Amino acid sequence: MTADLVAKLLQGLGVAQNAPLGLGVSGGGDSLAMLYLAHSAGLEIRAVTVDHGLRDGSAEEAAAMARICAGLGVAHSTLRWQRPKGAGNLQDQARRARRELIGDWARRAGLQAVALAHTQDDVAETFLMRLSRGAGVDGLSAMAGDWHEGGLRWLRPLLGVSRAGLRAYLRGRGAQWADD
Repeated sequence: MTADLVAKLLQGLGVAQNAPLGLGVSGGGDSLAMLYLAHSAGLEIRAVTVDHGLRDGSAEEAAAMARICAGLGVAHSTLRWQRPKGAGNLQDQARRARRELIGDWARRAGLQAVALAHTQDDVAETFLMRLSRGAGVDGLSAMAGDWHEGGLRWLRPLLGVSRAGLRAYLRGRGAQWADD
């Protein structure tokens, strides 16, 4: 199973696997599996966790990711987001802030690419959410696996992998993850 998942990760990364790669890791199962798989593949990686401070225990989850990365010899940074005062869509604000914080971190670190651990389950969930909102054809298109934004290449190398497959892999490692 591990070799198959590593192969899928590498296929999803394409040429980005030949340069230092940033990984957005939350401590959830998907990103923890991506971290372990990228490490197993021998990639040169650096990891970052954004603590939005929106859930009890988020700081502890970020600290746990830092410890896991340290145990693997992977450089890790924790970034904290301070929500601006005022109304608005909290989830959208957090998503935009996360991308901005990670992008700034990656550019400062001299990285050219950042991988995020979205899976085929996220694709299905996003499609259903957009469908329920009455999105048009463009809005119903699948998540991009590879795009450029803010001078960086953003990747979702696990879009062809199921969440259940990643959880099985983690259980096989005896790993524990946060439900984020």
